Order: sequence, then C-alpha cells, then structure tokens
Amino acid sequence: MAAARVSSGVALREASQRKLRMFSELRGKTVIPGRFWDIVAITAADQQQELAYKQQLSEKLKRKELPLGVQYHVFADPAGVKIGNGGSTLCALQCLEKLYGDKWKSFIILLIHSGGYSQRLPNASALGKIFTALPLGNPIYQMLELKLAMYIDFPSHMNPGVLVTCADDIELYSLGKSEFIRFDKPGFTALAHPSSLTVGTTHGVFVLEPFNQSEHKDVEYRMCYRFLHKPSIEKMYQSDAVFSVRNHSQQNSTGDNIPSLNGDTEYVYTDSLFYMDHKSVKKLLAFYEEIGTVNCEIDAYGDFLQALGPGATVDYTGNTTNVTKEESELVDMRQRIFHLLKGTSLNVVILNNSKFYHIGTTEEYLFHLTSDSNLRSELDLQFIASSISPAMPECVGKSPCIIQSILDPRCSVAPGSVVEYSRLGPEVSVGENCIISGSCITTKTVLPTYSFVCSLSLKLNGHLKYSTIVFGVQDNLKKNVKTLSDVKLLRFYGISFLSCLDVWNLKVTEELFSGNTSGFSLWTARIFPVCSSLSESVTTSLTMLNVVKSKSAFSLDSYQLLSIEEMLDYKDVEDMIAYREQISQEVTLKKKHTDLETS
Repeated sequence: MAAARVSSGVALREASQRKLRMFSELRGKTVIPGRFWDIVAITAADQQQELAYKQQLSEKLKRKELPLGVQYHVFADPAGVKIGNGGSTLCALQCLEKLYGDKWKSFIILLIHSGGYSQRLPNASALGKIFTALPLGNPIYQMLELKLAMYIDFPSHMNPGVLVTCADDIELYSLGKSEFIRFDKPGFTALAHPSSLTVGTTHGVFVLEPFNQSEHKDVEYRMCYRFLHKPSIEKMYQSDAVFSVRNHSQQNSTGDNIPSLNGDTEYVYTDSLFYMDHKSVKKLLAFYEEIGTVNCEIDAYGDFLQALGPGATVDYTGNTTNVTKEESELVDMRQRIFHLLKGTSLNVVILNNSKFYHIGTTEEYLFHLTSDSNLRSELDLQFIASSISPAMPECVGKSPCIIQSILDPRCSVAPGSVVEYSRLGPEVSVGENCIISGSCITTKTVLPTYSFVCSLSLKLNGHLKYSTIVFGVQDNLKKNVKTLSDVKLLRFYGISFLSCLDVWNLKVTEELFSGNTSGFSLWTARIFPVCSSLSESVTTSLTMLNVVKSKSAFSLDSYQLLSIEEMLDYKDVEDMIAYREQISQEVTLKKKHTDLETS
C-alpha cells in the first residue's frame, strides 16, 4: 500500500514536470495549429478589470512569456447586477460569435473565469486571480501559465468546443503511458477527482451510471447519472455517490490505491473543469440571445451541470441554500436552463491519480506556497524564486516563500510568510504567516504575525499616487453589516473596528464608507492613506497597523483616505507592472554579475 502511494506520488510529479517542460518550450514561440488552443478567453468582472487584464496580456506577449499564434481575449461582464460564472460564460460565447461568426465552430477554446475582486485573497484584487504569481519558472509563472501548462495535452485530443475552468484552482493528474484525456463525446464532459466526503460538501459530486469493472485505472470514461451541487453527506449516501476504497461490491468500489485520500476509506468523485461540444455551446448561445439579458447570478457548475444526465430532476432549481444572493428571477432562470439542457449527456473522465488544489483565500495561498510539501514536490515550487534574498529559515516543514523580490541580506522573513514583487531593507523583520505584495519597506520595521501588506499604484486627477492596504490575514473583508451601529461587529486585525477608528481619530459616519449605503464592511471602509511615494505609503499604513496593536494614537484625519473598493477604481496598472519589471531586471542583472564573479 505504502509503495503504491509513493509510486502514485512520483507519477504525479513526473507527469506535471513533463507538462511544465513542454510549456516552457512553447513560451515565445508560434504554436502549430491543432496542437494548442485556438483561443484563450478570460472573463473579467467589468470594463476596468478587462482593461487591466488586457494590459497584462499585452506585456506577457511582448516579453515572450506566452505561446504565440493564439488569440487571447478578455471579455467583461455587462454593467449592472452580478451574473455569476454561468452568466459570464453566456456573455463570452456571444462575444466569440460576434468576433468570429461561423468560423469559431471549428475552434478549440479555453475559457477561464477570472471575474471578481478576490476579497478573500486581496493581493490578487488589483491585477486579477489569473495573474497570481507562483514560485516556479523563469520568467515567473502566474496562474495563467500554470493553467496552460497543465492543460497542454488537451487540445490535441479535443473536438471543437469550449473548456471551462476557474482561475484559482490547480488540477494535477497522471495517466498511463500513451494515454490521453479525450474530449470527443457529444454533450458535456467533466473531469472527476476522488475526494473525501467532507470535500464533496463544498464541490460538485458525480453520481455515476453502474459500471462493471474489478479495479480502477488511472483514467476511466464513465457516464454521469446525476450531478449533485454541494450536497450534504446524507444526500451523497442517498444518491449512491459514495465509493469505498476497500470493498469491491457493486459500482461503488475501486480498489485501494487512491493517493489523494490520505487514508479515508470512503470517497466521492468531485468536479473541477468541464468541456462543452460545439452543439451544446450553440444551444446555450441561442438561449442567451433569446432571453437578451441575465438579471441574476447563474452558476456554470450548479445550474448547467445539474440539468444533465438521465437522473436530473427539476427539484434543484428551487434550492437556494448555496446562493449568495437570491434574486427573484433566479428560480425561473434555473428552470429554463434545466428544460434547455435536459437530456444532454454528461460524460465523466475519472482521474484516479489526480489532485485538485484551490488557491483562493489567504490561508490556502500561505499553506500551499510555504507548507504544502506535496504541491511543492509535484510542481517543483521554489522557496526563493527569481529573487535576490538571503537564505531563509525553515521550521517543521514550513518556510518563507520569496517571489520576484529584492531582500537585503540583513532582513529576516519568518517561516510561513510570502513576499512577492517587493523590496525589503536591512532592518525589516517579518513575522510568521504574513503576505507582503508590491511593497517597498526601507525603514526599521517589525511586522507582526498574520499581517497583510499590499501596495497599489493609483492615478488620481492625472497624478501618480500610492496607497497600501494593511490588515490581518484572517480578517473577513467580505463581512457586511447593515447599519452603522453594527460597525462594532467588524474586526480589524482581530480587534474591534470601533476601537481602531478611535485610535485613528475617525468617526463612524456613512461618509466613512464607499459605495452604496446598504451595507458596511472593511472592503468599503475609507481608512487607507494616499501618499506621494511608495515607501511613504507603506510606512504610513504600517504605522496604522502598529498603533492598533500598541493602542497609541495616530490621527488619519489629515490624509486623503480611500477604501479598497475605491483603490481598485483608481489603480494604475501600468505603473504596477513597471515596478514588477524593474525588480525583475535588477534581479537578472545582479545574478549575471554574480555568475561572472564566480566563473
């Protein structure tokens, strides 16, 4: 059993490394038609985010970080109500139809959902989840490059259609020799990963058609009888979705080598990405053109996939348990989608030796980049990537992670912290489990544990300014209170927000918060000072943080203050990209100089 698990882990690493090598060879080169995606489309929440994404794609293509000969597009959601990734899918399909007409029916398309402002991982808020940096590759990989690398085998074995994925997850898998994942069946095709029942409660779960097979293989092609969206464990049992590792009776068993389960004896198959053939795409597009606009949040997984398979029923359309905001039109829209897609097949590609990682929160981000030995081994993640940095301490399997940054040899970063696109001076000491992004800390600083520091360049009235977001890594920026009297329920760095406002000499008024007055949160609180230089901005915001901890006073009433929400409206993407590029060039020159000295 142990040997089998080791060999499975080795196979996963070797498969991932092969894909990374293949992608590395394609960067900056023109791809052969039919061997790569014809179109890579990324969704954005609005026109501002669309522009930011286009700027970054343009820079990547100039620096030869992406394969050439591919059409890269960004499609923004229409202004107005949030429409979810299902609504974004419909909008993107319509944009492709307008751009390419009948030609796109022969295209192989990758659609990456990256709309939204990453309130749970705010260092990705300004420039987007799909452009989150990872500690591997040269030039540094971001999530976009990793997605393209991990999917590199797909286009050659895919009929024309659209593959739908999200920006903040990673799917790793290994197959037997000469095996490939085929996306060549009518209808929808989804990847399935063995997961614990607990994981299944937060994902989609496949109920498979009965199938006679004595032992599992690395890849199996099955039909889905019914798709469950974030079901309870009781529902999984009732629906026959639960499999047993050790017992071989009926469909719900597949031997005893499921490396991703960490010893669990029961498991379910959960979702990640899915593919739609062109006929299904045309059906959805015709539906969208018929309804004209979407006025509620549609989930591409919950609302599309639950309509598929012979066991699908209309019952789920009235279940709003997992809906963040219930609009009056939601149930009607779900029912219309159900009747549109009913009878469409859902093919499932079971990947028994696979892993699914989500990097969408500060906790997940810190864990996977500093402490997760499995992901580090599988992708060969580095602790120090494209950086100038002193050697860093490691304790009990946890290290700091430094990405495209310049650190003075005398500074220190504790295990469990991530520093990206930043400069740290000689008297800087960073505590455990911190995130520092896009910042320049030159003065003597002791950053307490669980600190979040992220600097943004802003364009205000035509002038370049800076503001730095600070708070606790575990703070809930999305928590929304309905009245000003409830602001006391918000917590900044784990401390009552009211106490913090007293320390900063700020009053609780509606003017303290940006946006509409239907709710108040840390995301919309105007508490972050605007400064003329990056280093001044960081120093000022860190003082804010330190006085909260020490309970000494620091008045903010003389500063222009912005909320995170407003900073994203004023962000200067060009300047932030230039700052990152400046660091990259300095690192390259320094390493060349060091290599010359040692040769």
